[in-house]
Amino acid sequence: MKILELSQKTGISAKAIRYYEQIGILPPPLRAVNGYRQYSQPDIERLQLVAGARRLDLPLDEIREILALRDRQEAPCRALLDRLAQKADEIAERIASLQSLESELQELYALGLTFPTDDVDGKNCICHLVSEHTKE
Repeated sequence: MKILELSQKTGISAKAIRYYEQIGILPPPLRAVNGYRQYSQPDIERLQLVAGARRLDLPLDEIREILALRDRQEAPCRALLDRLAQKADEIAERIASLQSLESELQELYALGLTFPTDDVDGKNCICHLVSEHTKE
């Protein structure tokens, strides 16, 4: 199948497919006599794994490592499970950080409502509090 059909079957753009070839995520395809790329079912399956891993926010370097294990006929399942657990931990940390930031913003907003909103110099208003916030 040609690149357009592969793109349609995987939901990955032709541009991304070419990029994945360039960086080694997808091996170079066979070429037809006319020079067109020719793909097969294993390419679809490989790109489906790539698309799923990208949707889960795994970086391309990690996806490349997982695919390399598979290419060496080694089961990548343990490595993928480890990466998924690591990504879940990273997201939990980001969520906690964002929740803390949300709380801080809400407190600052509530405090800011008690200040005048017409202080041009920014000395006795929320602008001053935000400016001072960089020192914490």
